[in-house]
Amino acid sequence: MVSLPYPPRSLYYDGKPQSANSGKSFQNIDPSTSLPLAEIHSASHADVDAAVASATKAFPSWSQTPAIQRSRILLKAASLLRERNDELAAVETKDTGKAFSETSAVDVVTGADVLEYFANLVGGGGLNGETIQLRPDAWAYTKKEALGVCVGIGAWNYPIQIALWKSAPCLAAGNCMIYKASEFTPLHSTLLAEIYTAAGVPPGVFNVVQGGGDVGAYLTSHPGVAKVSFTGQVSTGAKVAASAAGGMKYVTMELGGKSACVVLPDADIEQAVDGAMMANFYSSGQVCTNGTRVFVHESMKAKFEEVLLQKMQFIRPGDLMDANTNFGPLVSKPHYEKVLSYMKHGIEEDKATLLYGGPGKPEWLASANSEVKNGFWVQPTVFTDCKDSMRIVKEEIFGPVMSILPYKTVEEVVERANNTTLGLAAGVFTKDLNLAHKVIAQLQAGITWVNTWGESPAEMSVGGWKLSGVGVENGRRGIEAWVRNKSTLVEMSGEVPTVFAKL
Repeated sequence: MVSLPYPPRSLYYDGKPQSANSGKSFQNIDPSTSLPLAEIHSASHADVDAAVASATKAFPSWSQTPAIQRSRILLKAASLLRERNDELAAVETKDTGKAFSETSAVDVVTGADVLEYFANLVGGGGLNGETIQLRPDAWAYTKKEALGVCVGIGAWNYPIQIALWKSAPCLAAGNCMIYKASEFTPLHSTLLAEIYTAAGVPPGVFNVVQGGGDVGAYLTSHPGVAKVSFTGQVSTGAKVAASAAGGMKYVTMELGGKSACVVLPDADIEQAVDGAMMANFYSSGQVCTNGTRVFVHESMKAKFEEVLLQKMQFIRPGDLMDANTNFGPLVSKPHYEKVLSYMKHGIEEDKATLLYGGPGKPEWLASANSEVKNGFWVQPTVFTDCKDSMRIVKEEIFGPVMSILPYKTVEEVVERANNTTLGLAAGVFTKDLNLAHKVIAQLQAGITWVNTWGESPAEMSVGGWKLSGVGVENGRRGIEAWVRNKSTLVEMSGEVPTVFAKL
């Protein structure tokens, strides 16, 4: 039997690794070579039941643990994550195909930031309720109480970051979690569970199951689950939300986007191009908030394209552990084939003008080693003279494919930017901040940027509009998604108000 680079991944509950009893397993694949990385053992329904039972058992004690004590444990976990940053980032690079220059600077770091933020929030009284004086002899108070056993279903593009974005507020609020990673990128899952345990998180508070959509479907409909938090594509999110709704479960959905990057006529072209490239080619275009519809005023379109073509040379694919590499392969073969099909459609059916790249094999692969030649590498691609009716403009591709759309007036570009069923993100580039605020106020998206793209700090609540999601993650509002409110009115007059008194 051929030895794989990483040990098998299975389940984790009761504070330790557990064997799956389904008898089913699969291999996850290194996107840069298409070679297997590890054997992943899928959970059966009985395995999921056992994980839920473990979380259910742990919930009463963890939810009653004083918030300051939960805070100290989670801060220890954040510290352990930072100590092991490069080790965890290297695993993420192998699993996702993202360059180490990105995973080491973003993925683990931003996840630890969110864990630290929520630990400090609850430790500093962030779960305190309100007291309301109603009249001299009556008052009301509110409490924020944990929900119970919650499910987190992760995505493959930012595995450990998304796992932490879900588990940090969940655990900080006093809930327990069953976490299922994407079957394409599961290597981080049990590593994170081990870190939580090492930090002092009690057995059953954070648990892991592995598997595909069937395992996720069973989890979301499980009667022992109080909430589901899902990150992924819109079609899957709709199914997850419908399943959760059947049990009246709380839900948070962070779904897809087809975001507008608006370059206003007075924008600094160099900065606008830098922003547009970050909005399209960072993480090889596999970011839900990417601004793939780049609206450029017709008066500056030629110059914008000239500068863009000059800067495309700074996209550097290659050895993913090389500090200079900033562009990796796509995450899987099915996704690779999907993105290539969109590139071909843009040329053959949409008749868009191909400015750069396209569906052909990247030239640099000709001199690469044989293993890398079999990876899921594509060229960063730019289409121009695009129209709103084109499929490459309307549908989320989730790859490095930029569409440039010319416009004439600000009123026109706002209307066109909003002409989509999605509403995750949007951004504006301009020197006129007054105009920027006016335009941003009209854009129908939950996450917006001015003269930058992509940053999502722990302090900023983020969530989509329209079909792009339900609820928010991070920031002060982020904790509210993991608690339920209890209101109590106290009457101190010594009398019970009633209409049923003797006349």
